[in-house]
Amino acid sequence: MIKSKNRLIGSLSALTFALSLTACGGGTPTTTTEGTGETETGEQTSSLSVPFESNVALTGAGASFPAPLYQNWFVALNQKLPKLQVNYQSVGSGAGVEQFTAGTVDFGASDTAMKDDEIAKVSKGVLMLPVTAGSIVFAYNLPGVEGLKLSRETYVDIALGKISKWNDPKIVADNPDLTLPDKPIVFVHRSDGSGTTGVFTMHLSSISEDWKTKVGEGKTVQWGPDGGKFLGGKGNEGITATIQQNEGAIGYVEYGYAKNNNLTMATIQNKAGQFITPTDEAASATLASVELPENLRAFITDPEGEQSYPIVTYSWILAYPKYDDANKAIAMEAMIQYALTEGQKVAPALGYVPLPPNVAQKVAGIADQITPDFTINVN
Repeated sequence: MIKSKNRLIGSLSALTFALSLTACGGGTPTTTTEGTGETETGEQTSSLSVPFESNVALTGAGASFPAPLYQNWFVALNQKLPKLQVNYQSVGSGAGVEQFTAGTVDFGASDTAMKDDEIAKVSKGVLMLPVTAGSIVFAYNLPGVEGLKLSRETYVDIALGKISKWNDPKIVADNPDLTLPDKPIVFVHRSDGSGTTGVFTMHLSSISEDWKTKVGEGKTVQWGPDGGKFLGGKGNEGITATIQQNEGAIGYVEYGYAKNNNLTMATIQNKAGQFITPTDEAASATLASVELPENLRAFITDPEGEQSYPIVTYSWILAYPKYDDANKAIAMEAMIQYALTEGQKVAPALGYVPLPPNVAQKVAGIADQITPDFTINVN
């Protein structure tokens, strides 16, 4: 028997093993995982078997950005572990952080890592666990216009309301081969407290002093300082629907929503001056350019790299280090283990970026802090 300080790292690398959970107070169920290993291509595999003594339900709330992926994960996890049900509400990162801080949910979710002042408000403590990543794109509704390019100055000015017509000289200069209509621009933004907005405005603040001065960054901001027409939508779902329903609209939305709803996406200019089309490969190039610190909190504001897509974020599950209910601690470990193994395989099909292996290892190490403790038997 090997006592492991890195339980989930063990679960990602051992060929076969059993996890025996021992919680304070005794009478604890046992978790076993069989058949975990690697394929010839190095992909992680796992098979969960958690014989809970009774049904266990986890509740979570937060970011709409990863909601389609989370829903896929939690349905699949329930099929593997019928006694475990995970209920997730897509309410936006702001509301998710609030509910997590208040202790009314078992876990939260946010597209921006919590800042020091937010962490200080959580009496139970916080583990920030990035479990997926994705791009934030400019999706637009302009029939007959494909391949739209937007330079950095141009997309900032559209978001400020400085550019209010599609045939503005700056957009025309970016797109000499396109015929752009004399039509007003409708900029679509989040109406709720949103991690997507936080990431988007953090990026704009990092590349534009004008934006930083007039609007700044945050989960909620005041839109339209320089005029223009603006519409709000709740969640990435609301942004997607609003763009679809308004010809001439453009807005920021998570790549997976745009991809899965067949929205047209703009190619935007990165720090190296290259125009980058949002793709899985471009987002992966961005993540490769960023060193995730030991506390897993990274703010990707303006990434380096010729091929990097400029607006990419990790998305975090927010967990407590300790759970009063031992079964919930076990369930959280099972949920995170599934997310780091089988869950990563379905991410690309839904428009998300799988975690780099070294990041998954770091996440597993931090998640080990969730109690009760594990003892790993390695066969």
